[in-house]
Amino acid sequence: MRPIPRSPRIHPVQARRDSPAPVALAAPSSGSGATEIPAAPGSKVAGAVDAAAEVVAATAEVAAEVQAGLGRLARLLALDERLLVGATRWHAPSRTRLARLLTRAGDASSWTAACVALLAAGLLWGAPFLDLGLRVTGATLLATALSQSLKRTLNRRRPDSRIPGFEALAENPDRFSFPSGHTTAAVAVAVALAGAPLGLAPAAALLAIGIGLSRVYLGAHYPLDVAAGAVLGCAAGGLARLLAALAP
Repeated sequence: MRPIPRSPRIHPVQARRDSPAPVALAAPSSGSGATEIPAAPGSKVAGAVDAAAEVVAATAEVAAEVQAGLGRLARLLALDERLLVGATRWHAPSRTRLARLLTRAGDASSWTAACVALLAAGLLWGAPFLDLGLRVTGATLLATALSQSLKRTLNRRRPDSRIPGFEALAENPDRFSFPSGHTTAAVAVAVALAGAPLGLAPAAALLAIGIGLSRVYLGAHYPLDVAAGAVLGCAAGGLARLLAALAP
């Protein structure tokens, strides 16, 4: 009688080691699709770890970009300050008097007087002067609204309150520096008067340039303040022209 061969014994540890990892299976259902059997919890943990690692990497990348942007801004502001301090080498009594006259020409009281004069001329001599008066009035109002809103939002300090030992040659109307309100209004009026008769257009353009330079010369504003004011002034002047054209 032949002996019955025994099946080989499998050690429990070896069986567990050789068994395949659990996978998600799809069982057929009565519908058109398949019902997915969830995978083991370990796969969900691994996915969460991978997602967290991606979030950390993206956050680090954004932080690096922000840091680089702040570095560029710091270098720009440092250059802005050096240019302002360098302008003091041009100080002379006659230039200071001229700069103060130009700054006074760009005060709010001066623009108010100009608006009243042009509107009165329009009432006396007709539509051409009235159109100019509306342009200048709209330009100064829009320029003031834009510049003052940004000033109080960004809150950049004046040079004489930020740079140690720096003294401005003119009194500041407020403690906000960016952007230059004088330059914004002057450029807005120059854009509003573009193409105006009687030489008003070139006179307004030259006045705007002089007012902007005077603000840096007198130490009331940084060059970047004046540049930003010029950009705002172009927008305000263009909008004023559009509104004046739409007026009945």
